[in-house]
Amino acid sequence: MPQRFYDTRTAEIRDFVPLVPGQASVYYCGATVQGMPHVGHVRSAIVFDVLIRWLEATGLRVTSVRNVTDIDDKILDRSAASHEDGFEASHLYPAAEPWWALAYRFEKAFDAAYLALGVRRPTYEPRATGHVPEMLALIQRLIERGHAYPAQDGSGDVYFDVRSWDRYGELTRQRVEDMQDAPDADPRGKRDPRDFALWKGAKEGEPATAVWDSPWGAGRPGWHLECSAMSTKYLGAEFDIHGGGLDLRFPHHENELAQSAAAGDGFARFWLHNGLVTYGGEKMSKSVGNTISPEEMLQLARPRAVRYFLGQAHYRSQLDYRPGALDEAAAAVERIEGFVQRATATHGAPELTAPLAEHVPATFRAALEDDLAVPQALAALHEAVRAGNSALAAGDDDAARARLVEVAAMTAVLGLDDVPESGAAGGPEAAALDALVRSQIEARAQARADKDWATADRIRDALAAAGVVVEDGAAGAAWHLSD
Repeated sequence: MPQRFYDTRTAEIRDFVPLVPGQASVYYCGATVQGMPHVGHVRSAIVFDVLIRWLEATGLRVTSVRNVTDIDDKILDRSAASHEDGFEASHLYPAAEPWWALAYRFEKAFDAAYLALGVRRPTYEPRATGHVPEMLALIQRLIERGHAYPAQDGSGDVYFDVRSWDRYGELTRQRVEDMQDAPDADPRGKRDPRDFALWKGAKEGEPATAVWDSPWGAGRPGWHLECSAMSTKYLGAEFDIHGGGLDLRFPHHENELAQSAAAGDGFARFWLHNGLVTYGGEKMSKSVGNTISPEEMLQLARPRAVRYFLGQAHYRSQLDYRPGALDEAAAAVERIEGFVQRATATHGAPELTAPLAEHVPATFRAALEDDLAVPQALAALHEAVRAGNSALAAGDDDAARARLVEVAAMTAVLGLDDVPESGAAGGPEAAALDALVRSQIEARAQARADKDWATADRIRDALAAAGVVVEDGAAGAAWHLSD
């Protein structure tokens, strides 16, 4: 089937045909670096990492962009309060952590979280502060086209005129009359309370380092403007896919689309939005105490298991965390690793050639072609693991080797192979488990050789009770965790 994606703007699944044959362009919203990453940030990054890997696996050359919002009201507020936020004053920063230092510190925390979970760096990762000239040029275009205006109160603010653009609300299918007021600056400077800020005039007490000159007065860019300017700089006036979390649809993405289209840009041809992460079916809230961070997840489970968990649901679905969920993900990952380890020991590491889509089973390919249906793709992966284990047990070398190639291609597409691990496949824990199980298998083999059937049965039953399946084949006994 052709590649298909659900487009938020049209609210339908449509065939995906790249704007440029053989290439694909993807922009997805990165972090506003005001604090540590939460699981929603990381889930979104994993979703679009899999999307990009799959597009590449089909033979497309992908240019990807993920922005860093490093200037924002919340960053400035956090900096101003940093002396109350555990920041240790020094002779360099005696009162508070500068906003740019705070932003950089949290940017590095996001980098570490992405790296720990195998999220590859995009082709470009621009910072908002490095693209103010492009933002000023976009504002000027909007003013010239009659879709933006400087505030008349002398504040230096510039607003997008939502009433001037009759398509405003098309992404989320809302009427302007039903929208809430935009929470920007002084509403006395607006023509309509729903107009949103493109440029924010400097205010008393804000640091001089957070101010840029503009034709309308000193200030800084509005949040929505930043993504429009950066995406089109690196991908062109029209590009294939714009992505982000479901919570960004309104107002952020709605405003991005409006200002870009009003300026004359074709902008994104597809809008993809990933679902949010909940805790036991409820929205995560620090006040309620039902939150878990990526750092806490990585303390509970291996990175590969955390990535598997955060990437296992359909990207448009809500992903619910509950105690024990990471254990289930870890068991699934260990089944995959166990087969790869045993098959590689017998047949050697598989050799994969590009494009990877040529090595995956038809069911896996069909799943990802159908709006990136990862749950069905994982089902195909585990079916290949089960078939591979059966082939190993039966001594069917050709089938085992074929399943190994398929599994290797699928785990590469899903990004599981790029998650940092130490030691043997599965890390030191898996190696230790393998040694313990093999010692029991050898003891069972010796008991059978001695015709001590009671001991052999006791060992078999103990392993089975622990979830270990032992399969006797022509090449000897092999084991894997039960499905």
